[in-house]
Amino acid sequence: MRILHVVGARPNFMKVAAVMRALDGHGVDQILVHTGQHYDEALSDLQIADLDLPRPDVELHVGSGSHTRQTAEVMLRFEPVLERIRPDRVVVVGDVNSTLGAALVCGKLGVFLAHVEAGLRSFDRTMPEEMNRVLTDHISDLLFTSEPAGDANLQREGIPDARVRAAGSTVVDSLLRVLPHTEGRAILDQIGRDRPYALVTLHRPATVDDHATLRSVFGALEELARDVRVLFPVHPRTRKNIAAARIAATNVQLLEPLGYLDFVALQREATVIVTDSGGVQEEASVLRVPCVTVRETTEKPATLEHGTNVLVGRDPGRLLAAVREAIGGGRRETTLPWFWDGHAGERIAGALV
Repeated sequence: MRILHVVGARPNFMKVAAVMRALDGHGVDQILVHTGQHYDEALSDLQIADLDLPRPDVELHVGSGSHTRQTAEVMLRFEPVLERIRPDRVVVVGDVNSTLGAALVCGKLGVFLAHVEAGLRSFDRTMPEEMNRVLTDHISDLLFTSEPAGDANLQREGIPDARVRAAGSTVVDSLLRVLPHTEGRAILDQIGRDRPYALVTLHRPATVDDHATLRSVFGALEELARDVRVLFPVHPRTRKNIAAARIAATNVQLLEPLGYLDFVALQREATVIVTDSGGVQEEASVLRVPCVTVRETTEKPATLEHGTNVLVGRDPGRLLAAVREAIGGGRRETTLPWFWDGHAGERIAGALV
């Protein structure tokens, strides 16, 4: 059997790694296609090394552009690859433009498509990812859900139960696998182990593309930095907008983007995490680090029900209050749900073959 995997953005690597590793035990011929939607080669190489992934067999070099242009470029460049390789299965992960672009090509050509992390819904159609999730799910032949809300959403949308498998989170699989390798990382000595810190990651367009919103959120971080160190590994898109909005980082410590191992090392030692990322919400909950999410909705409600996550929107007052409460309350024990057991990849591999 030949299975082709599609990745396009850095979070995709964590999700696909667990599936590819589990399929190695089934004697499957695997092909990895990197669309290049996130096109920082150094960071992609670091991510591949940290996750012990093979080098991509095919790189499409799609690059940046509007959502429409990027999705269209993925389709144009992926179609001839699919026709040449002719896999038995195509696996797409997550909700980025590459996920939808590849899914549409599979649908047009009648190639069997599996979607990992299916059924997630924020119910916020202003998020480009929400459209990608919904359309990819309705194109897919086999849908692997990462939490019970995904099963309920797909059932409500009329997708037959026979096409749905409750698999669990491959994000958690990758996190649990690398945790032992994050102890003693040099990054911890570089930032200093002796003082607590808040770890920040912001990259979504709704947070960073509007200069007024970015200034407001960044102002809250600057005020927070008077109470505790604020470490902010800056996504390239965010750094560009910080400069365009003429924001001065007086107290917030801006860092270069980090590889997966270094970022997990910082997460596990953080006092609190501030984010607008879906995957980080899951990781923080597993690590039992209080997480303050700069969004009004989340596609991962399990992080609210079982984890340590709280939504504050983009209101600086709510953000500051939630972070200060988290710092004062410290870490708390949580009961992790079954789908965070580190075996999602194995369940997916078994169903695929």
